[in-house]
Order: sequence, then structure tokens, then C-alpha cells
Amino acid sequence: MSKRIAGPEIERLIQLLAKVPGLGPRSARRAALHLIKKKDQLLGPLAGAMAEAHARVRLCSVCGNVDTSDPCMICTDPRRDPATIIVVEDVSDLWALERAGAMNARYHVLGGVLSPLDGIGPDQLNIKPLVDRIAAGGVVEVVLAVNATVEGQTTAHYLTDQLSESGVRITRLAHGVPVGGELDYLDEGTLTAALKSRTAF
Repeated sequence: MSKRIAGPEIERLIQLLAKVPGLGPRSARRAALHLIKKKDQLLGPLAGAMAEAHARVRLCSVCGNVDTSDPCMICTDPRRDPATIIVVEDVSDLWALERAGAMNARYHVLGGVLSPLDGIGPDQLNIKPLVDRIAAGGVVEVVLAVNATVEGQTTAHYLTDQLSESGVRITRLAHGVPVGGELDYLDEGTLTAALKSRTAF
């Protein structure tokens, strides 16, 4: 049985930090100690920012993104192309694509992938609102930007079936050799996908 090393407030801070992805118990202790040492510069402002985020952050009723406004800033941005919707599994995927800045489109966040073994079916995901958005008209292309996992591909096939009669163009992200990648370090699945998705040079 481990001994308590601090008061309940500090123990609670460590326990909560340990629940953050990427932080285990040891990292959480180090992070908590750092925050406490920098109480005025970090701990106070962080507590204030978290309280404000807790009060103001909400899910976008259109696309499922997280923001402090509903609809979110992406959905209300007039510079975005409303004819293209990029479908992603999670908000973190949306943020990753935005960092890349490759397309100036709108998004739709599914909130996960189909996984019957985990009890996640179409009703647990944000699929019906996507179908409704496309049925409302104005969408020309749907880009399925789901992960190249079994569940991701199953979800992509399901969405393709659901949207097959909508008349929209359905595309997916290319799979294959990453920029800067060396063939010797790639797995067989990636190399196979790259060969199947080869393009003219």
C-alpha cells in the first residue's frame, strides 16, 4: 500500500492529471509538482482557463466540432467551400487536417467508428445528421477521411452505402507511402495500398 505524500487537494490534482491521455501516474505527479511550483504563473491561469472552457465549450450542432459557439467557426466561415464535406472520426482528426491546411472545406465529425464488438452501431455515431446535411442539397463531394483500420474501413463502406443514392461524389484519402517515407521502413499493408493507388507521374 502506497503512502500518501500530500494533502487530498494535491492527490486529487494528480489523479485527475493521470486521466489525461499521454500522462501516466508518474508524469501526472511531475506535472502537478511543476504546476504547484509555478502556482501564480501557471496553476492559477490554467484553473481559470479550464473553468472558462468548461462553461463555454459546446458541440457544434451542424458538424460535431467542439467550439465556444454553435454553429462553430468553421461552419460559419463564408470562405469555406460548402460543396465539400470532409468526414472524420474525431475532433482530433479535424484539427490535424486543419493544421495541414490542404483543403478549405467543411467537416463532419462522426464521434467514432462502427465497432459491433464494442456495441457501437450507426445509432451511436453522428451518421444520420450527415445524411440529412447531404439530403438538404448543395454538397457535391464527401471526402471520407477515416483511419485505415478495419473499423475505419467498415465505417467508410457503410457510409458509402448510405450515401449511394444521394448523387454526391464520394472519395477517400489516398493510402500509401508517406511524404519523406523510405520503402524499407514501411509495412506490407502500406506498400500494397501504395501500389494499388499508384498514379501517373
